[in-house]
Amino acid sequence: MTTASKKERSEPWVSKYRPKTMDDVSYQDDVVSALKKSLSTGNLPHLLFYGPPGTGKTSTILAIAMDIYGPELIKQRVLELNASDERGIEIVRTKIKNFAGFTVNKTVSNGNNAGATFKLIILDEADSMTSDAQAALRRTIETTSKTTRFCLLCNYISRIIDPLASRCAKFRFKPLDSEATIERLKYISIQEGIKCTDSVYQAIQTVSDGDMRKAITYLQSAFRFYGNKLTEDTIYNISGTLSPLIITSLIKSCKSNSFKDLQSTVQSIISQGYPVSQVVSQLFDFVLSDSKFNDKQKSLISMKIGNVDRNLIDGSEEFLQLLDLSSYIMKLLNNSNDNDEMIS
Repeated sequence: MTTASKKERSEPWVSKYRPKTMDDVSYQDDVVSALKKSLSTGNLPHLLFYGPPGTGKTSTILAIAMDIYGPELIKQRVLELNASDERGIEIVRTKIKNFAGFTVNKTVSNGNNAGATFKLIILDEADSMTSDAQAALRRTIETTSKTTRFCLLCNYISRIIDPLASRCAKFRFKPLDSEATIERLKYISIQEGIKCTDSVYQAIQTVSDGDMRKAITYLQSAFRFYGNKLTEDTIYNISGTLSPLIITSLIKSCKSNSFKDLQSTVQSIISQGYPVSQVVSQLFDFVLSDSKFNDKQKSLISMKIGNVDRNLIDGSEEFLQLLDLSSYIMKLLNNSNDNDEMIS
């Protein structure tokens, strides 16, 4: 096997199948359309991309940079800093300010854009920057706007100070829906020679919850471990989540009104090594989406789950907390007349 083929085989699929152009970005049509118009004029504003992880924020700005500069100039005219880099106030005053200070010649225009006379600084996970660093960055953006464009990427826009956010054009990236996620997974499967059923793709979409990066990673990991023998259970094992059948069996035990059966089910879940925090999270989603629970039951169970989650964070014993929550649900389902007394 040649060195190139070994590298290709070991390369993470997240990088291998990352969108190379704006047209490859999935499910963010409004964002892509607006940015393409800016590229056609060569006048790109400062940008602020926000939204959940794995929705294409970094891929989109890198695709923009490739369209503007091409593979030769991108290393010279793009500075990318992520969460692993030190990005305190000193970095803003030195590295970022120095990079932003010098001017560049206009890039050659092509069919997609009108060329550009600016450099690009990408600050990934900008919401983890300190308030002082963000305040210093605000002044740098003002003084270098003729030579540099900034793109801030974050998960929580509320953690970006208002004076900084107001200087940027804001674009929200939505979690990918089931159709877009499965379509991309099927494309990768064809390229890699993977054969699996639609139920496997659906399981990957469920555990990834709109995060394309996570979905592709689960697909690659499952294929590396199991080859073409992929099932829904293998996806749940790889992702560390519980099969919906386990959650269903727990609810069934709650409805049985038998504490012995309930205790046995809880013990079985604990003995399989599942973290109770994950069980509680999936149980919460199940209760909210199940029409068999009325609104009052959903509210009471949600409040109880909040208390259990706090206890788990404080270090409480996992078995007792899950048993407490399950017992509460059992009592709630079998004593509907006493709901008003069950808030505590």
